[in-house]
This record gives sequence, C-alpha cells and structure tokens, in this order.
Amino acid sequence: MSGATLAFSQRFVQTSSFQRGTYVVTLLFAAGAAALLISPVAFHRIVFRRRQKDELVDSSNRLALGGLAMLLVAMVGAVLLILDLVLGGVAAAVLTAVVAAWFIGFWVVLPLARREPRDGRAPTQG
Repeated sequence: MSGATLAFSQRFVQTSSFQRGTYVVTLLFAAGAAALLISPVAFHRIVFRRRQKDELVDSSNRLALGGLAMLLVAMVGAVLLILDLVLGGVAAAVLTAVVAAWFIGFWVVLPLARREPRDGRAPTQG
C-alpha cells in the first residue's frame, strides 16, 4: 500500500503510532517544502520592476534552501514510512539512512566540494 493512499484506507487504523507520526510529519514537511520552493515565483511577481533585485535574489536563495531542507525531510520520511510498512524495523532504518545519505551527498556535499571561494580564485587541487 502506498503512503499516498494509506490515510484513506481501512488499514490506516492498523498502522503503528510511529507510522502515523511519520505520515503526519512527512505530509507537513512536504507542504512546507512546496510553499518555500514556490514562494520565490510569487515574490518575483509582486516585486517585479520595483528595483528590489538584490532583496529578491537573497530572499529567493534563503527560501529555496529552506524548501530543499524541508523536501529532504519529506522525502526521507516518505521512504521511511513505506519501507517500515513493507520491510519493518532495522531494514527500513538502514535503507532510509542510505537514501538520506544520497540526498545529503548530492544536495550538500557535492555542491560544497565544487563551490569556488568568494574571492574568485579557483579551488586548490590536493
């Protein structure tokens, strides 16, 4: 049974309190991620041609980073919920940790490793 239909099925009452809590947290973080990731578009439309480009860029960057952080929690929560329903306990925890590491690796570690210093010098090769 997928997490998207879980709350609307008769089996939802058979889920554990951990699974229901994971479902609620995941849903709320997914909603928060959508709000933060979409908000730069609304911000841009409202301040368009009002000479607020620097504020728009700074705010959009913060909103997008916050949205990605919330999306990370939502994705990991969804994976945890489904794997806990399908595999249970330790296997779900281990595989969810691997998925979380993938996200952190691609979304945080890789960009930071490729990031150039603020002074414009190329990163040193070691």
